[in-house]
Amino acid sequence: MYIDSVIIAYLVDHFFGEFPLTHPVVYMGRFIQFFETHFYQPTIKRGAVLVGSLLLICFLIAVTLEALIYQLFPTPWAVVIIGILASTGIAMHMLYDCVRAVVTADDPRHAISQLVSRDTTNMSDSDVYKSALETWAENLSDGVVAPLFYLLLFGLKGIVIYKAINTLDSMIGYKTDRYFLFGRVAARLDDVANYIPARLTAVLLLLCLPWSKATWRGLWRDCHALESPNAGYPIAALAHGLQVCLGGDTVYHGKVKQKPIIGTGKNQLDATDVYRGLALRAHLDRWLLGILLVWILMTGVSG
Repeated sequence: MYIDSVIIAYLVDHFFGEFPLTHPVVYMGRFIQFFETHFYQPTIKRGAVLVGSLLLICFLIAVTLEALIYQLFPTPWAVVIIGILASTGIAMHMLYDCVRAVVTADDPRHAISQLVSRDTTNMSDSDVYKSALETWAENLSDGVVAPLFYLLLFGLKGIVIYKAINTLDSMIGYKTDRYFLFGRVAARLDDVANYIPARLTAVLLLLCLPWSKATWRGLWRDCHALESPNAGYPIAALAHGLQVCLGGDTVYHGKVKQKPIIGTGKNQLDATDVYRGLALRAHLDRWLLGILLVWILMTGVSG
């Protein structure tokens, strides 16, 4: 377990956020674009080659870097350095700021368009705030819990491989004519990688809210409502925990896509609902760090 590096990574992201350097995900994206430009074919096999190539490169770089750090520095310093590097894969600070910016922006529709792929031009204010909360919930899993989970289990290579999988899915994991076959392996791999973290995120969100049997029953009822096998869990947890309705019909590329309503309660959302969702960050900090610190104490005692 790499629990010390996890705590350092989380604290570095919490206090400093993104470093003013080119993010590693940008380089992953450039490789994907290069491969697609020169080697694209609308087949599962060619998409699998892209996935395998990127994951192999990322694995070799991460393993080599991790080995060099431990060879060049004493273990305590190596742990700190790895934690700092790994913090670039955690997005709590950036996610919070981006979602909050939707509420404070002069043009909330433009602000939310930077975070979602749906059409935002004709969104109502309520729809903008719903999208902001859905983004907050889903990306708590993809951008926070999942990276921490794989860093904890596998170290630097774990979080790097996860970010590569997530980047592949965000760029080619679509059900369009171009990517339906080419991006299938990436999309399925992303589903597998997020299976456990999505469910952990839902539980963490509900732990941050007042206990209610109805909330837990609502999560169980709505967690499978979306096409994604994972996104429904954190979104349903947040919706039922805040007692608001999320989801509903959404416009993509000029076409209405019918989506179920998730949650019960308030249907016309306003800025206060987004702030209530963002206020959970402090509780999430306490739960995540508390669990990790208890783990350290327990393993220290048992050892």
